[in-house]
Amino acid sequence: MLKRNLNIKLKSREEIDIMREAGRISALALKTAGKAIEPGISTKELDDIARKCIESNGAKPSFLGEDGFPATACISVNEELIHCIPSVDKIIKEGDIVSIDVGACINGFHGDNTKTFACGKISEDAKILLDVTEKSLQKGIENAKVGNHIGDIGHSIQSFVESFGFSVIKNYVGHGIGRSVHEAPSVPNYGKKFSGPIIEDGLVIAIEPMVSVGAPELEALKSGGWNVVTKDRSLCAHFEHTVAITENGTFILTLV
Repeated sequence: MLKRNLNIKLKSREEIDIMREAGRISALALKTAGKAIEPGISTKELDDIARKCIESNGAKPSFLGEDGFPATACISVNEELIHCIPSVDKIIKEGDIVSIDVGACINGFHGDNTKTFACGKISEDAKILLDVTEKSLQKGIENAKVGNHIGDIGHSIQSFVESFGFSVIKNYVGHGIGRSVHEAPSVPNYGKKFSGPIIEDGLVIAIEPMVSVGAPELEALKSGGWNVVTKDRSLCAHFEHTVAITENGTFILTLV
C-alpha cells in the first residue's frame, strides 16, 4: 500500500473555487501588465500596473514581502530568468522578451502565473523559444492527472524541450499552492516517468517550465538570490499556470 505524503495539502471543492478567483485575478494582472509592454516602459511601471489591478479586484499581491521581495511581480528581460526586482532604470526595448511572474491572494488563498511576452518584433530564436516553452507547459498540464506521478509532468516537459535542443532549468521548479504561495510538492520540469508522489484528487499545483536556448546554469546578480540570469547570458523564457487536479479532470485556474 502506497503511503500518502502528509506534507501535501489536498484542497476541497470549496477551496478550489476560492483559488479559481485568486487565479482569475492573477491572470487578469498578468494580462493587463502584458498589454502595457512597449518600448520605453520600465519594469517598475509594469509592476505598478499589476499591483493596481490586483488591489482594485479586492486581492493582495502574493509576492510582495515574500522572503523579502520588494515588489508585486518578478519581471525578467531576455537573459534574466526569475526573481528579478522591477526597476525604474530597467527600460524595455523593441525586440526584448519580457517575463512577468505575478500572483494574487484573496480569502486566504493564492494564484500564481507567468508568461513571457514579446515586445514588438523579436528574433526568430526568441519566437521559437517562446513557442516551445508555452507548449511544454501544455504538455505538463496534459500529464497532471489523478493517478499519474509528479515525475510524469516533468518528464513530458523535459522531453519536449530537449527535442528542440533547448535546456530545461533545474535550479527552480514548480510547486504546490494554496494558503501559502509555495507548498509541497515540488514540481520539477524534468524527471522520470512513474517517479515522485502520486497525484491525488484535490491537488493544486503551479506548473512552470523555465527554458534556455543555451546552457542551463544560472547566477544571481543581487544578494538574496534576486535577479537570476543565465550564466552564459542566453535567452530564456518562463510560462506558468496554477492547475487543480480532480477526479473530474484537470482545470487551469489562472484564466481570465
